[in-house]
Amino acid sequence: MSSVPAAKFFVNRGIVSGRIDLLNLLRPLEKQTVAYRYYRGHELVSHGLGWVERIVANEPETSTFFTPLSICLNVDSFEHLEFETRPDQLLTYRLVQGDEAVVIDFAPGGSPAGDAIEPRQLEFDTSGYVQMELLGPEDNEDEQGAAS
Repeated sequence: MSSVPAAKFFVNRGIVSGRIDLLNLLRPLEKQTVAYRYYRGHELVSHGLGWVERIVANEPETSTFFTPLSICLNVDSFEHLEFETRPDQLLTYRLVQGDEAVVIDFAPGGSPAGDAIEPRQLEFDTSGYVQMELLGPEDNEDEQGAAS
């Protein structure tokens, strides 16, 4: 019988507190657009869309920050990570520190999770425009040759 405890086992959801597990679970978000919601207690304090620039561990001088331009996640900023698989087979991440939490959803195409945006053709109203054809030097010579 082995005295070494078995590694934890997760399928589609779980609560992770180990630095390596946090890093591995968050790594797919790097260089992706995500929707984030920041909660203090049960109160939504802030939310937005941002680009995950970096995910780090073992860098105590690097802060975690969320802005629309750039997001940096330091796994050491959080006590644990709760994750759950959504019906669309993407993950929702909840990073927790005390009574504060940041909920992160992958946002394909830059749209927040749950906002179904149908693709559509760009519309351009041409009713206020007139089409003009400009004659080039070759077209001008053809007209002079036909006139003689």
